[in-house]
Amino acid sequence: MRDENIKEIVIVGGGTAGWMAASALSILLKNPKIHIRLIESEQIGTVGVGEATIPHIRYFNQLLGLNEKDFLKKTNATFKIGIEFVNWGQIGESYFHSFSPYGVNMEGVHFHHFWLRHAMKEGAPPPDEYNLHCLASKRSLFAHPKPELRGSPLSTIEYAFQFDAGLYAKYMRGVAESRGVTRIEGKVVDVNKRAEDGFIDSVSLESGETVSGDLFIDCSGFRGLLIEGALETGYDDWSHYLPCNRAVAQGCELDGPPIPYTRATAHKAGWQWRIPLQNRLGNGHVYCSDHISDDEAYAQLKSGLDGAPMGDPKFLRFRTGIRKKAWNKNVIALGLSAGFLEPLESTSIHLIQTAIARLMTNFPDKRFNQSDIDFYNRKTLQEFEQVRDFLILHYCATQRTDSPFWNYVRTMDLPATLQERIDIYMENGRLYRENNELFSENSWFAVFEGQNLRPKRYHPVIDSLSDEMLDRRMNDVRVAMHKCLEAYEDHQTYLHKLCSTA
Repeated sequence: MRDENIKEIVIVGGGTAGWMAASALSILLKNPKIHIRLIESEQIGTVGVGEATIPHIRYFNQLLGLNEKDFLKKTNATFKIGIEFVNWGQIGESYFHSFSPYGVNMEGVHFHHFWLRHAMKEGAPPPDEYNLHCLASKRSLFAHPKPELRGSPLSTIEYAFQFDAGLYAKYMRGVAESRGVTRIEGKVVDVNKRAEDGFIDSVSLESGETVSGDLFIDCSGFRGLLIEGALETGYDDWSHYLPCNRAVAQGCELDGPPIPYTRATAHKAGWQWRIPLQNRLGNGHVYCSDHISDDEAYAQLKSGLDGAPMGDPKFLRFRTGIRKKAWNKNVIALGLSAGFLEPLESTSIHLIQTAIARLMTNFPDKRFNQSDIDFYNRKTLQEFEQVRDFLILHYCATQRTDSPFWNYVRTMDLPATLQERIDIYMENGRLYRENNELFSENSWFAVFEGQNLRPKRYHPVIDSLSDEMLDRRMNDVRVAMHKCLEAYEDHQTYLHKLCSTA
């Protein structure tokens, strides 16, 4: 009987996507008969800027068996408890998208409904007063979750990391190579397809070496060397919804202790990220070239740096969107090869992580069952669309009228899925999480409220409470949140303590 199992996996491209895939597959497949090789060229550099993540990365690190202290030290990482958004609703305003939940759900109803009714009273506290991380961000505090304290808000703490993307890829490479992954230095100059079905048979390197495989993973970045260059898969362009198409990145010196959150500051034709690492700040300006030149964009970035610039600026060009098929024949695209959604909510690494998990669920043999491939592509598209809609909300939910860019995004046509969600929320404050999508009700509420979109009504169940009972409950929750804050520590001190014992 013919053995149809995959034996040779070839990953084209290193960087974050390539080495994440290599390290995860080397652990998950657990089969000495499967050989994993990764091809990358020192001639082709990576962006290497500061990278921010969301809490799901902790599960990936646990899968790899990483020691968190060692991880923090070797990637110059800091902790991340959320994102501060500046100038998004209106110029001069800011709000915090926290990884921790608002208050506690009661009567089977989300907490934000209780707050919406309570907020009608003059002098009612803002929603930040009921959120641990919102409170902690104002004092640059951090704490690990305490799952043993069941029922306490301290048991629900979520956090992520901010780290050096280049060091992270190097760290992943060490994990992968320690588990048997072979790295091949070389530049791919040709892709060879089988005549009978158009599948990829091998790739040819500049050195003259030919590397053949059963399954190819394309981590070659925006160009999509295999998925697009060889297979001509096609690309769905979402620039209509997310018109920013360029970025310039540059690190700078720290201006003080690193804070445990990312900052996204809106400018006249885009926005600027600020990602604090242990040794420097990562900065970048994401912008739309229809409304600002590269020189103007860099000048805007440089004027907003909080420390002396480090190194030369790096300019990037991109189109938001997704491949028409993330999996085509025997090629699976990961990372930038699969599609691009701007890093406004730090989802890039998460989308790599979930793609790897989806690949394992539908791991093929040499027959490459088309139903599995179709399912993978359908789920990939659904996930990208859900993240896309959340990103669009930040743009369309603005009151800014100070530039053509903001006038466009404020009035543009929206995907039907997002328009429906906005309509439902604005009518009665209801939020839902569809198909276990990435962003929860807490995340959607943070942006809606943070950018001044207040619904007409709240859930009618709340009216079963008297004013006195509602006041008492809200006060109890607020007091509990402030009390829990006593368990937090100064972020810089806490981080130094962990890294010094790594």
